[in-house]
Amino acid sequence: MFGWLKKTDKKPAGPDFSKVDTLAKAEALYQRGKLQKLLLMPLELGGQDVPLNVVYVPQSAFDMKRDVDLDTVRSMVEKQQAIHYSADPEYEGNSFIPSAIRITATRPGNVTAIIKIWGKALTRE
Repeated sequence: MFGWLKKTDKKPAGPDFSKVDTLAKAEALYQRGKLQKLLLMPLELGGQDVPLNVVYVPQSAFDMKRDVDLDTVRSMVEKQQAIHYSADPEYEGNSFIPSAIRITATRPGNVTAIIKIWGKALTRE
Protein backbone atom coordinates (compact mmCIF):
# COMPACT_ATOMS: atom_id res chain seq x y z
CA MET A 1 0.00 0.00 0.00
CA PHE A 2 2.76 2.46 0.85
CA GLY A 3 5.31 1.00 -1.55
CA TRP A 4 5.62 4.37 -3.26
CA LEU A 5 7.22 5.72 -0.08
CA LYS A 6 10.07 3.24 -0.29
CA LYS A 7 13.33 4.38 -1.78
CA THR A 8 13.80 2.33 -4.95
CA ASP A 9 17.25 3.36 -6.15
CA LYS A 10 19.29 1.88 -3.33
CA LYS A 11 22.99 1.78 -3.96
CA PRO A 12 24.62 -1.61 -3.42
CA ALA A 13 26.79 -1.95 -0.35
CA GLY A 14 30.51 -2.13 -0.87
CA PRO A 15 33.03 -0.05 -2.77
CA ASP A 16 32.13 2.21 -5.69
CA PHE A 17 34.57 2.12 -8.58
CA SER A 18 32.30 3.88 -11.07
CA LYS A 19 34.63 6.89 -11.29
CA VAL A 20 37.69 4.75 -12.07
CA ASP A 21 37.00 5.11 -15.78
CA THR A 22 40.50 5.08 -17.25
CA LEU A 23 43.44 2.73 -17.09
CA ALA A 24 45.53 5.59 -15.68
CA LYS A 25 43.13 5.98 -12.72
CA ALA A 26 43.20 2.23 -12.05
CA GLU A 27 47.00 2.16 -12.20
CA ALA A 28 47.21 5.20 -9.87
CA LEU A 29 45.09 3.35 -7.28
CA TYR A 30 47.38 0.34 -7.72
CA GLN A 31 50.47 2.51 -7.18
CA ARG A 32 48.90 3.90 -3.98
CA GLY A 33 48.19 0.37 -2.71
CA LYS A 34 44.39 0.70 -2.99
CA LEU A 35 44.11 -1.97 -5.72
CA GLN A 36 46.04 -5.11 -6.64
CA LYS A 37 47.23 -6.13 -10.10
CA LEU A 38 45.51 -9.41 -10.95
CA LEU A 39 46.34 -11.75 -13.81
CA LEU A 40 43.14 -13.29 -15.16
CA MET A 41 45.11 -16.38 -16.20
CA PRO A 42 47.63 -16.76 -13.35
CA LEU A 43 51.29 -17.50 -13.98
CA GLU A 44 50.84 -20.80 -12.11
CA LEU A 45 48.38 -21.96 -14.79
CA GLY A 46 50.41 -20.74 -17.76
CA GLY A 47 49.33 -17.10 -17.90
CA GLN A 48 51.57 -14.19 -18.79
CA ASP A 49 51.96 -10.70 -17.35
CA VAL A 50 50.68 -8.87 -20.45
CA PRO A 51 48.12 -6.04 -20.66
CA LEU A 52 45.28 -8.21 -22.01
CA ASN A 53 45.63 -10.51 -18.98
CA VAL A 54 45.65 -7.75 -16.33
CA VAL A 55 42.83 -6.25 -14.28
CA TYR A 56 42.98 -4.21 -11.08
CA VAL A 57 40.90 -5.28 -8.08
CA PRO A 58 40.68 -4.74 -4.31
CA GLN A 59 42.76 -7.01 -2.07
CA SER A 60 39.73 -9.11 -1.06
CA ALA A 61 38.94 -10.00 -4.70
CA PHE A 62 42.62 -10.69 -5.36
CA ASP A 63 42.71 -13.12 -2.43
CA MET A 64 39.48 -14.89 -3.43
CA LYS A 65 40.63 -15.41 -7.02
CA ARG A 66 44.02 -16.66 -5.89
CA ASP A 67 42.33 -19.17 -3.57
CA VAL A 68 40.07 -20.47 -6.36
CA ASP A 69 42.93 -20.66 -8.86
CA LEU A 70 45.57 -22.22 -6.64
CA ASP A 71 43.43 -24.43 -4.43
CA THR A 72 40.54 -25.58 -6.59
CA VAL A 73 41.57 -25.13 -10.23
CA ARG A 74 45.22 -26.15 -9.91
CA SER A 75 44.16 -29.31 -8.07
CA MET A 76 41.71 -30.12 -10.88
CA VAL A 77 44.41 -29.56 -13.50
CA GLU A 78 46.88 -31.79 -11.64
CA LYS A 79 44.24 -34.56 -11.47
CA GLN A 80 43.38 -33.99 -15.15
CA GLN A 81 39.84 -33.01 -14.16
CA ALA A 82 40.04 -29.68 -15.98
CA ILE A 83 41.65 -28.82 -19.28
CA HIS A 84 39.68 -25.65 -20.12
CA TYR A 85 39.96 -22.54 -17.97
CA SER A 86 38.59 -19.04 -18.28
CA ALA A 87 38.40 -16.00 -16.04
CA ASP A 88 36.03 -13.48 -17.56
CA PRO A 89 35.70 -10.01 -16.06
CA GLU A 90 32.31 -8.31 -16.03
CA TYR A 91 32.14 -4.52 -16.02
CA GLU A 92 29.64 -1.91 -14.92
CA GLY A 93 29.35 1.39 -16.77
CA ASN A 94 32.68 2.82 -17.94
CA SER A 95 34.69 1.53 -14.99
CA PHE A 96 38.05 -0.14 -15.57
CA ILE A 97 37.54 -2.15 -12.37
CA PRO A 98 35.56 -5.36 -12.94
CA SER A 99 32.35 -5.62 -10.96
CA ALA A 100 32.73 -9.42 -10.98
CA ILE A 101 34.99 -12.14 -12.36
CA ARG A 102 33.54 -15.46 -13.52
CA ILE A 103 36.02 -18.34 -13.26
CA THR A 104 35.24 -21.55 -15.12
CA ALA A 105 37.26 -24.77 -15.20
CA THR A 106 35.81 -27.61 -17.27
CA ARG A 107 36.34 -30.92 -19.03
CA PRO A 108 35.91 -33.44 -17.72
CA GLY A 109 35.03 -31.73 -14.42
CA ASN A 110 33.05 -28.54 -14.07
CA VAL A 111 33.60 -25.71 -11.59
CA THR A 112 32.29 -22.17 -11.79
CA ALA A 113 33.05 -19.47 -9.25
CA ILE A 114 31.91 -15.86 -9.38
CA ILE A 115 33.89 -13.28 -7.47
CA LYS A 116 31.62 -10.32 -6.76
CA ILE A 117 33.63 -7.14 -6.39
CA TRP A 118 31.40 -4.06 -6.46
CA GLY A 119 28.20 -2.50 -7.76
CA LYS A 120 25.19 -4.49 -8.91
CA ALA A 121 27.22 -7.71 -8.87
CA LEU A 122 27.10 -7.62 -5.06
CA THR A 123 23.30 -7.92 -5.09
CA ARG A 124 23.08 -10.83 -7.54
CA GLU A 125 22.27 -14.32 -6.29
